[in-house]
Amino acid sequence: MRITKDKTTGFLFLLPTLLVLSGLLLYPVLSSIYFSFTSKHLIRLKYDFVGFGNFIKILTDIEFYRAFLTSLAWTVSSLVGQVVVGFTAALALHRIKRWKTFFRTMLIIPWAFPSIVIASVWKWILNGVYGFIPNMLVRLGICSETPQFFSNANLVFGTLLFINIWFGAPLIMVNVLSALQTVPAEQYEAAKIDGASSFQSFLYITLSHIKVVVGLLVVLRTIWIFNNFDLIYLLTGGGPADLTRTLPIYAYSMGWGLKQLGRSSAVTVLLLLFLIGVCLLYFKLLNTWEKENEA
Repeated sequence: MRITKDKTTGFLFLLPTLLVLSGLLLYPVLSSIYFSFTSKHLIRLKYDFVGFGNFIKILTDIEFYRAFLTSLAWTVSSLVGQVVVGFTAALALHRIKRWKTFFRTMLIIPWAFPSIVIASVWKWILNGVYGFIPNMLVRLGICSETPQFFSNANLVFGTLLFINIWFGAPLIMVNVLSALQTVPAEQYEAAKIDGASSFQSFLYITLSHIKVVVGLLVVLRTIWIFNNFDLIYLLTGGGPADLTRTLPIYAYSMGWGLKQLGRSSAVTVLLLLFLIGVCLLYFKLLNTWEKENEA
């Protein structure tokens, strides 16, 4: 009886938080699903139920597929870059004996700043008129004229990738570094005695212990990067010529630009379904890895 009473008391303490979280999470999702089947408009008050009409219009819009391909390129390139840079930095920090806390603090700084600060700083550094880096490239003779990193079609996507990798790699670094510190040192010593090379120790000991952690990071970063809106919107707004327009920006322009909230909601529902499918594949792979570790 005492245990049941304690559980009830604990649930009552958690209930206000659960209600707030449910309201913040469930209402936007459910309302988006509902509006995706209507002709909801941000200016007109009346709207009708249109069934799958919004989905048909979206799936027959060539701009939707262009934004989807841009989102795929943005997600895959950013994810690979962040994992490679973050993983390499973690391995380097793991081997450093002195000043480890200092270097770790310095490398995590990009992740500590909000997106608006990062966007403002990089727009100032890379500005084609007074930016430090464009003018430095001209003075060094590398470029004959100041490069326009945010308006040149050949430079803009790579520039955004660089900034996003610089911004997201520290998160990978910190988590991988924490996982590396849990690997038993005895296994490395045993492998060395058995004549294993450094690459074999890394492959069969290091990766074997941390691959689940890296896999979870990949899942979280995939969702975050694919849904990324603020950094791209603040830097380019999806331009120039829609070269950096991803699905979140496409949905935003559909809802707040054209005021067609029904179609915009349909885009977000399709985005949600796509991410659920990707996460299911990720989790299936993670379950396989966990079973291998248990065996």
